Amino acid sequence: MIHEVDVALRSLIEREATAGTEVEVVFDAPTKDWAGRRNVPTIDVYLYDIREDLRRRERGLINEYDDRDRVRTRHLPPRHFKLSYLVTAWTQRPEDEHRLLSALLSCFLRHDAIPGEFLTGPLAEVGLPVPVTVALPPPEDRSFADVWSALGGELKPSLDIVVSAPTETGQQYHAGPPVVQPPTISLGGTESRDDGALWPPREDRQHLAGPGSDGSGGSSGSDRRTGSDAAAAGRASTSGLSWQELAGSGRRSAESGPAPAGTETKAKPRRRRAGGIDQK
Repeated sequence: MIHEVDVALRSLIEREATAGTEVEVVFDAPTKDWAGRRNVPTIDVYLYDIREDLRRRERGLINEYDDRDRVRTRHLPPRHFKLSYLVTAWTQRPEDEHRLLSALLSCFLRHDAIPGEFLTGPLAEVGLPVPVTVALPPPEDRSFADVWSALGGELKPSLDIVVSAPTETGQQYHAGPPVVQPPTISLGGTESRDDGALWPPREDRQHLAGPGSDGSGGSSGSDRRTGSDAAAAGRASTSGLSWQELAGSGRRSAESGPAPAGTETKAKPRRRRAGGIDQK
């Protein structure tokens, strides 16, 4: 990614700041020894700092889909790294250096981001803009005087160019196979009757279609029942009782037997929980 940013900056400077001149663009460290060997007009674009731009960090995962619009993989969003360049002009006269710096300043002020035609390699594959800032105040933890002191040279007029380059992390997570079986709902009792069977009987229902697909306003499904529970479930399905009423009648039958003729059973009040489930 760093090499692609270098190439983009060189192309931008040569097209809009030094077009038609013999000024050379290099990326060397502007040390005292290097300055003594320079003999042609030169613009030095020195990379002196690399930091992540935490303000642009995104959370979560990004889905990648196949040709059937199903999730194939998930990957982390790109990270943005700030590449700080110390841009200086080197000629025989300070006036010529100031002219070059003025041309460089005008060049970078015309663009909030590196033009897309200059992006190559992974920098272009990400498909995101590459913002550029020029001559902003340095962070509190460093100063340009410290940079020149570390280089062993004398303080010189310069431009601070910061490029925020998006970079893929390479961390991908493959998605599992899609669910092709419909969901199955199982309902049944937890209390045993005298004969040892559960009451109400266990009932499994597999949802095959959405509500109203059978034309009756309800959801269609297929039931799977086994053993003696199937017969009991058949009687329950034709009695018109709800699941809760069916459970209550099973407990009354098991505890006290059939009710005497002519007597009425007073229904207990129900409490409704969140979710719409009636309970006694």
